[in-house]
Amino acid sequence: MYDQYGDLLANLLGSSAVHIGMYVPHGTRASVTTLVDLADVAQDRQTEHLIDTFDPARGTRVLDIGCGTGAPALRLAERTGCRVTGITVSRTQLARCQERQAVHPAADRVEFAYGNAMALEYADASFDAVWSIDCVPHLSDRALGLREALRVLKPGGRFLLTEFTLRGTPTEAEMSAYTTLWACPPLRPFAALIGEIDEVGFEVERVQDMTTNAVLCGELMGVLYQDRREEIEQRFGKEALTHTDPLIGPFRSFTRRHTGYHVLVLRKPAG
Repeated sequence: MYDQYGDLLANLLGSSAVHIGMYVPHGTRASVTTLVDLADVAQDRQTEHLIDTFDPARGTRVLDIGCGTGAPALRLAERTGCRVTGITVSRTQLARCQERQAVHPAADRVEFAYGNAMALEYADASFDAVWSIDCVPHLSDRALGLREALRVLKPGGRFLLTEFTLRGTPTEAEMSAYTTLWACPPLRPFAALIGEIDEVGFEVERVQDMTTNAVLCGELMGVLYQDRREEIEQRFGKEALTHTDPLIGPFRSFTRRHTGYHVLVLRKPAG
């Protein structure tokens, strides 16, 4: 077997050895038996890491811009004791947030609302801190979104955000596949992002390069798409496959070769 198919097996299993990898640290209670489970655990780990990085004080008021389906906001409130207001531009996501909130132990410290990150319906300096996970990259006017976050922050308040950046020079097909599947404007180099942050008026307090995780996420998305084609067709229709099939290849190439990913902690000047 190994004489004939050893290299093929290495392409599927990994090439540093010929054995199973430790995807879950020994002794942990995480139940991971599928790639979907692994993706869920990875998201939970990222949430915990961002909470560790941000660490808002108990009782502070935090705005979660682009709160998704609510789990990070609820976990942030549960772990730190802060009070979180989460906003999303999706009515479907908002309904899922409220479902989660109804059965969560930190429900009384979290509220969810419909809201536009580029036109926040909150008074100036009304939040002690702001965080935004993978939301800013989707904004049609990122500078406006940053200015709105700055406006609602109290002087000296911190803003944690994650942002995708551009590495190298992708082909037109790669960039188009990425912006179509990710529903976002074209990415910018990291230096351009920092320049925009400075122009808006934030101070950069901390930067973490987490590009490897974005690359792995793109790879896993491609694999899961192929693995779950039948389920996708049943739920979303054949047109979803017709739309997505030609994009997956260049999308994976883009994330592998041209996507950067950073966690940034910014601060609104105190003066």
